[in-house]
Amino acid sequence: MPTSFHNLLTDWQQRYSVYTEAYTSGQQSFIPNLLPQTAVQFPVYQTLEILHKRLGTDRLRRALDPSETIASPVADQPDGTWLKRSNMVGVNVRTIGSFWNVVNYVFTLPAGHDSIHLLPIWEPGVVGSLYGMVSWQINPEFFSVELAQAVPALNTVEKQLKIVVNLLHTMGRTVGMDVIPHTDRFSEIVLACPSLFEWVQREGATMTSHSATLYRQVEGAIWQYLKFYGAADGTPLTFAKDFFFSQDISILTDEQRTRILFGHPNDYGGRLSRRLELIRYLTAQGFETLPMTMAPPYRGLHIDPTDYVLDDFGQIWYQYAFDKPETMSRVFGPLARYRFYEPENDNQQWALDFDRPNHPAWDYVCHKYHDCQRAYNFDFMRGDMAHVQMRPEGVPLTPGPFYDPLRAIKQYVRQHGTPHYAFFAETFLAPPDTMGYGDELDHLEAIEADSTLGDLQSTVIGSPLFVDRFQTYYHWLKTRQFAPNFTVMTADKDDPRFDEFYRTGNLFRYFTALFLTDMPSYVGLGFEVRNLHEQRGANEEYTKLYVFRIEDDRQPDKVTHGPFEWGQNADQFVIIQRMRQLAEQIWPQITGKRTQWLVAPGEADYVVWTHEETSGYVFAAAMTGALPDTLPGELASNRLFDEAQCRIYQTVF
Repeated sequence: MPTSFHNLLTDWQQRYSVYTEAYTSGQQSFIPNLLPQTAVQFPVYQTLEILHKRLGTDRLRRALDPSETIASPVADQPDGTWLKRSNMVGVNVRTIGSFWNVVNYVFTLPAGHDSIHLLPIWEPGVVGSLYGMVSWQINPEFFSVELAQAVPALNTVEKQLKIVVNLLHTMGRTVGMDVIPHTDRFSEIVLACPSLFEWVQREGATMTSHSATLYRQVEGAIWQYLKFYGAADGTPLTFAKDFFFSQDISILTDEQRTRILFGHPNDYGGRLSRRLELIRYLTAQGFETLPMTMAPPYRGLHIDPTDYVLDDFGQIWYQYAFDKPETMSRVFGPLARYRFYEPENDNQQWALDFDRPNHPAWDYVCHKYHDCQRAYNFDFMRGDMAHVQMRPEGVPLTPGPFYDPLRAIKQYVRQHGTPHYAFFAETFLAPPDTMGYGDELDHLEAIEADSTLGDLQSTVIGSPLFVDRFQTYYHWLKTRQFAPNFTVMTADKDDPRFDEFYRTGNLFRYFTALFLTDMPSYVGLGFEVRNLHEQRGANEEYTKLYVFRIEDDRQPDKVTHGPFEWGQNADQFVIIQRMRQLAEQIWPQITGKRTQWLVAPGEADYVVWTHEETSGYVFAAAMTGALPDTLPGELASNRLFDEAQCRIYQTVF
């Protein structure tokens, strides 16, 4: 019989103490039958009581102290290969309101979900895009007022993030951060360090210069602004312009430079006002950063005079377009990529000289991301836009130290005290010369990615494309140095444009991702209750639409009003709960074991597997249709799970 959402809520209210006792007593690694929308409504004292019973006084006290650093559960690992078998959950903190609520959400996850990926945690820029960071300040919207009232020592968002990572480590989870090789086009980072980015100058809709040295004129303009309006924090400007902007001479720290330009970090309104003034000052002279691009040819842009927006201040922002676009070519107008390489011939032909790295940019991103990793004790990085490979000749046979910035950041963090730091790459395993020049598989090995997202989430279960990708990804899992993920759903795909992927096969996705123990997996927050959306849902039901913050009703496909609305797919939640309950029972016997296919992907419309090293269990799941009545080595009396065309049984081999 179908389960109603009301019945789930009633059951929780009636049996709350039984379910929480199963967790606090250590019988289970998660609180069974706890809906995520219920969990994130827990009052702070309720959460603290649960944690106290589970962890004990001393462990909880240490975890709640931001001056303490709780060791990661993988701190003893010599490298990042542990990530190749991790079951990761992606969390857009904006959908749950605060870092503190990540702890409440993790109450709903069994130990098999051992890694938590936090989408970008920094202060966002244009349209509130999490991936358009405007500064290195932690996003203040993720601060919990209720937590600060209950524990006054946790009175900053930075302290709250630190203790949340502590708690997640204490709860046995690894925690990952996004590493982003770009910023908002007019971020504080851009304006404080113009030489780290590419600039153009325009008159109206005509680009008049994209010289490699244009940043020097921008520095001059910013210095004139400072001399006229003074330092935002009152610092006397007794030094020369070149000393102020120098990335080599350590007269000023980056933090001091930013305060002089924009003011105290906690003065959000003042900093924004100052930044907007400076943007208007620069754009009045025609200066703006070159927007970030994706996919070949990457370079060679012009301004499209017919495509522009007028912002609330009357400022015209033109869209850029490729001179010679290819299939996947994209221009991301709100973003600017770091200038990692010097160009050839003063950038006249848009060609980059990959033998001439812009060393200050590499040093800057390595130090900044390491500072963040060290401050909060992150275990891995999700490398955003990891598919970028700009060399037209493809992946070099022996990549040098300046081949890729994401690789450089991983290496830097590992070499400075965190050898277990791992790299989860955002690539889609596209064909050669599609998302980047050359072979993306070779590129993933060259950048030393431990695992990669892949693109199973963009296919309908059982379709020829899904089956082909599943077969291919598993082959690469065994033959390549990186591990493709069995990705269930990401925040990018929880989008009304992609509803068709999740109207069928959801339980196959989850079951296979959880129990295929030698392949890593990724699932986004909320999948367990996600509505099927036979008809398009309200915008507030999609986590993708909270990666940015659009409140303009003139953008009806993206605008949101109010908080994220959780799904109410009770049937899906109940079956996933039963999968998780069984996983709890058998996890010690199956975790990390290599798969032995009994019916491999592509051999039928279902798959069956056990383990090379005998575990005693067989797993089967149908992509379409029904499972056969009897499967290899099966007796009906040995079935442990048999729902939604997913089955687990003990073998009689």
